[in-house]
Amino acid sequence: MAVQTPSVQPPAQVPAAPGDQPAKRRASSRLRLTAVRFARNRMALFGLVMLVLLFLMAYVSPLFYKWDYTELDFTAFQKPPSGEHWFGTDQTGSDLFALTARGMQKSLVIGILTGLICTFVAAAVGASAGYFGGWTDRSLMWLVDLLLVMPSFLIIAVLSPLFQGTTWLVFVVLLAAFSWMITGRVVRSMTLTLKDREFVKAAKYMGVPAPVIIFRHILPSMASMLIIDGTIQVGAAIIGETSLSYFGFGVQSPDVSLGTVIATGTPAAPSFPWLFYFPAGCLVLICLSIAFIGDGLRDALDPNSSGAKARAPRTTKKSTSKEGRTS
Repeated sequence: MAVQTPSVQPPAQVPAAPGDQPAKRRASSRLRLTAVRFARNRMALFGLVMLVLLFLMAYVSPLFYKWDYTELDFTAFQKPPSGEHWFGTDQTGSDLFALTARGMQKSLVIGILTGLICTFVAAAVGASAGYFGGWTDRSLMWLVDLLLVMPSFLIIAVLSPLFQGTTWLVFVVLLAAFSWMITGRVVRSMTLTLKDREFVKAAKYMGVPAPVIIFRHILPSMASMLIIDGTIQVGAAIIGETSLSYFGFGVQSPDVSLGTVIATGTPAAPSFPWLFYFPAGCLVLICLSIAFIGDGLRDALDPNSSGAKARAPRTTKKSTSKEGRTS
């Protein structure tokens, strides 16, 4: 008599939440791939390391440095760099390293805030104009055209004396108000093509509100472009703030920025070159590092870029000669 053993069936698998784990896995794999592509770019890595060192110089070194940017050394007027004063001193006895670090703090903060505000305003205005169309599109584009033809540098120079004695955040708003228009036009043109895609139409037919569609479906599709644009806007804002401060229309005394430090040392540069070259060199390094990081992000986020592709291994002459002999 044969004994029938019950068939063992594998336990039923509990289905995972739809769209939860695969979405997280895709996001992590895409982030990892972007990091690998960014790491292949040596200039981008150099820019990232240089920017980190400049941030440490601006925010960490004042905690351990002997001199403050408000202190005066009455025994050292226009002294060259030394162990006591790393970048030397100016005509008032102020330590130039402390002044440069303080100026970098202000320039970096203004540049980062202006870049973020510009990118956000450009994304919101451009996506709204492209998605809604009609009178919304025409009125917003009329505003963009009006701001593009206005001389922004002169307007900020005229308005900045009206805000003397107030917070420097007003200066950030003035810089950001005249820096987002070109990116807004690019976002509008990309939105015109994205709003006819299937996932946008499906969300619209399901009754999803328009702001949710814009910020959840349309803008994430152009995230790579917005990230690159934000990096470029930071460098442009730092240059704009330094230029305005150099001519006396930006950060006002008693506070300092790189523009004011460079402007103070420019007249004495032929005789005392450290007064000009140290702060100007820090400004050049900041702009170059941000430019290198922007190029690296562009190559990392664009799979068709030549900088994002892995390099083919080099074949040495010995290996080719051995292959020829064996054949």
